[in-house]
Amino acid sequence: MGESSQDRRSGVERRAEPFRRFKDISVSERILNTVFLLTIGLGYLAALANLYYTHQGLDGKAGLSLEDIEISYHGSNTQTRLGTAIQGIMEPNLKFKSDKDVILAWIHAGAHEKPYEENIAPILNRDCIGWHSPSINPSLPDLTNYKGVSIVAHAGGATIPFLIRVSHIHLFGIAFILFFVGKIFLLYDMNIYIKRIAVVIPFAGMLLDVMSWFVTKSIPSFAYLVIASGALMGLSMGLQVVISVYQMWFYTKSISIKPSHQERH
Repeated sequence: MGESSQDRRSGVERRAEPFRRFKDISVSERILNTVFLLTIGLGYLAALANLYYTHQGLDGKAGLSLEDIEISYHGSNTQTRLGTAIQGIMEPNLKFKSDKDVILAWIHAGAHEKPYEENIAPILNRDCIGWHSPSINPSLPDLTNYKGVSIVAHAGGATIPFLIRVSHIHLFGIAFILFFVGKIFLLYDMNIYIKRIAVVIPFAGMLLDVMSWFVTKSIPSFAYLVIASGALMGLSMGLQVVISVYQMWFYTKSISIKPSHQERH
């Protein structure tokens, strides 16, 4: 059957309708969107704190530095990740301070498996595996067995299998967050072309961030790229969160430039 004139008129009217913006959604939707965005923002701040405490102090100095990033991904010719952590961020977690000397002596002696089972495993099982376990935090080194401990007890940074495991978790998890934040940000009333670029930038930063891990593994001077790409993703996502919440509740001025009927989100 052919399409009636009424159906054709309805289709034209639907196409002529402007896209929804924050001013068009209900208060309930605004509350839901705001709670979600604020929760994501707090979660991201917690993730930044976790990154700081995971990587800082690897160079033997307080605070996070470019050298810490180099050691974390590329490694160091003069010290191991476990050795620097035991003398820095992990030291307060040791129940007995003398255990630090036991672990350092084991590392300097070659970090062999037999003394690990006798002297090191009991210490790590007691004080460390509450955090350093794949089932609890897959982004941290695995200290539940000799194979995992030996990786960080010898000179060298993150292994390729470790980077692959973390990157696949990172890509899947962050992509979902960026998608939902971006879906809300699409309701923001602004120039359509700027918006299209803005929703892509966090994804580009995430992909560049993951790629930079593998590059820094081979070329330590690229550690700055890890910081820059992570900052690009975080700042762009943060701006989407802030300006979305702002326009939802506080910005009421109409934007004079509107997209044409053919333009899409």
